Amino acid sequence: MPAFRKLLIATALALPMAFLPLVQAHAMPVVISVGFAPPALPVYVQPYCPGDGYIWTPGYWAYGDEGGYYWVPGVWVIAPQPGYLWTPAYWGWEGGHYLFHGGYWGEHVGFYGGINYGFGYGGFGFEGGEWRGGHFFYNSAVVRFGGGFHASNVYVRNVTVVNHTTVAFNGGPGGVQYHARPEEMAAAHENHIQPTGEQMSHEHVAAANPEQRFNTNHGRPAVTAAATPGAFHANPAGGGRPMGAANGAHPMPTNAPANRAQPAMQNRPQPQAQQAHPQPQAAPRPAPQSHPAPQTQSRPAPQASRPAPQAQSHPQPASRPAPQEEKKH
Repeated sequence: MPAFRKLLIATALALPMAFLPLVQAHAMPVVISVGFAPPALPVYVQPYCPGDGYIWTPGYWAYGDEGGYYWVPGVWVIAPQPGYLWTPAYWGWEGGHYLFHGGYWGEHVGFYGGINYGFGYGGFGFEGGEWRGGHFFYNSAVVRFGGGFHASNVYVRNVTVVNHTTVAFNGGPGGVQYHARPEEMAAAHENHIQPTGEQMSHEHVAAANPEQRFNTNHGRPAVTAAATPGAFHANPAGGGRPMGAANGAHPMPTNAPANRAQPAMQNRPQPQAQQAHPQPQAAPRPAPQSHPAPQTQSRPAPQASRPAPQAQSHPQPASRPAPQEEKKH
């Protein structure tokens, strides 16, 4: 690691130590690399919500000195206390290098770079659910239910996407050009709670898995999302699909979300994703199958009729000699 980068990392990590109880301890950026942007966000399907009280935390690219960028799967987790929401981690281009801003819990969702993580995190705030009287209510327009759990504390509300790209960093060349709103700036000064022990363990497991590293998966992690951190830890090999109750489901690919063409999927992404992926694949396949059938049915008819035309066509050459006979006459 270049000495300059070591110094930057050491400085970024050392300063917060004296202020651990403060909000800055959670918001303090850590210099990860210089001139090497994080990869685009992968597209994936959100696993079913495992139970009441779980809040979705989107996947993100983290960085390790040994393996470089690695993907931390999106998972459902329980908030550290009622009334708290998750502000996702994000990368920002500042002063000629990329800074990693870790996620945190707070009463309001703060700034996360305008990154479109999908599933309610469209670039600003969180529209996947809200707290009401100490109980969490889910926005069924965004959250995916199934696999045995069907929440009754739900509502429906359209969501807003700030950007429609898979870009994973804010600012700089090619980055999301979005600045914090007053509400987000205010949230940065509220009391924050660091990621839970379960979340930290989840990130460490991802870091130790070579299949999650960009250098190995080239942007297609072995596991993009899991029902819970435990589900990922139990099967870190995952096969690229979301793990847990969502396995085998075609439903809402939001991330890409839409991003991916899908950006709109993140909000409406889910429904759009279903239409985009399934329809194209299904439509073409049936068409070819249906054509052959009609061809086989029609072939008999033509075969029967073809003889007649063939006979007519052969006779025609025979009739041409007729004019020759006329010439003889």
